[in-house]
Amino acid sequence: MLTRRGFAGLVATGLSEAAFAQRASVKGEAPRDTVWLNANEFPEGPPAASVEAMSRVIAESNRYHYQEFPAFYEALAANEKLEAKQVLVGAGSSESIHCAIDAFTSPTRPLITPWPTYEAGPELAQAAGHGVVKIPLMADYSPDLKKLVAAADRAGGGLIYLCNPNNPTSVITPKKDLAWLVANLPKDTYLLSDEAYIHYATSPEMASALPYVRDGKNVMVTRTFSKIYAMAGLRVGYVAARPDLIDKMSPYRNNVISIVSVRAVLAALDLGPKLLDERRAKIDRPRTELCTWLRGKKIPFIEPQANFLMIDVGKSVKEVAPQMLAQGIAVGRTFPPYDKLMRVSIGTDAEMAKFRAALGKVMSA
Repeated sequence: MLTRRGFAGLVATGLSEAAFAQRASVKGEAPRDTVWLNANEFPEGPPAASVEAMSRVIAESNRYHYQEFPAFYEALAANEKLEAKQVLVGAGSSESIHCAIDAFTSPTRPLITPWPTYEAGPELAQAAGHGVVKIPLMADYSPDLKKLVAAADRAGGGLIYLCNPNNPTSVITPKKDLAWLVANLPKDTYLLSDEAYIHYATSPEMASALPYVRDGKNVMVTRTFSKIYAMAGLRVGYVAARPDLIDKMSPYRNNVISIVSVRAVLAALDLGPKLLDERRAKIDRPRTELCTWLRGKKIPFIEPQANFLMIDVGKSVKEVAPQMLAQGIAVGRTFPPYDKLMRVSIGTDAEMAKFRAALGKVMSA
């Protein structure tokens, strides 16, 4: 058992809390120079402006700073052409997903989701005793929207959860299909579109569901600053929806987030879309290089639109992952039923070069 003193000792020796959490999730002894490609994190830190903003406010963190949050909400909303009453802030997008499940599912109103996908929502609904309907992905790894709608219709309503791009497959729901889904939502059915990875997509078929929020549809959109903004440890995200839907979710929110996180987000938003363009390019280049290398090696993979992809390693990932770890590469966990598809996050150029070398050795062994 790890005691507080033991944990403090690990931190003191240079193992950060984030690194400890990563290592705890990987089975086996990780080499000291392990490259961590298992958690879909951005390989660099937050923008320098955000780091500076955080350093300035740390000395003032003895106060709650409640008075600053209305302006924070307004800034977040304005960034997406929304009003403050249309957003609810939480710890990453996970808290927002939890609020939506608490508000819009029940033992008789299920959570309906493509499968596999991000597990937090289905796990919460199941733990609460709410119905969960998992619809297998289609042969091209896209969600079967017609079956999602049919399931909601049979249940007399519920919450459809759609991760777009999807985690773990990195596949998008094209904008025409998204439009069809919104237009065909059954009575008493709501769509929760999780757009944690949307900023990495380069396909012209990628489209946000935010316009449907602005149009007052039964649609909610979650966003996070954990991914392209590189603030996973700061835990900032939000859900956007009609004001009446926000009101239904608000009682389930934990509380306000850290003022340190608030200042970091505001500084990043001030940098505008240029920051997103630059960071997207930093992922797109090594992502494209990896896909080209995989094609050359004739190793199958799912075409990615997020900062990760799934590679067909031809045998159980449970067997391959320890072999990769021995080479100093930590990869994602398994995602049944795709037991032979290994999820890999995109890192820096140097990290991906090490990954290619390790995968080449493991695949040829």
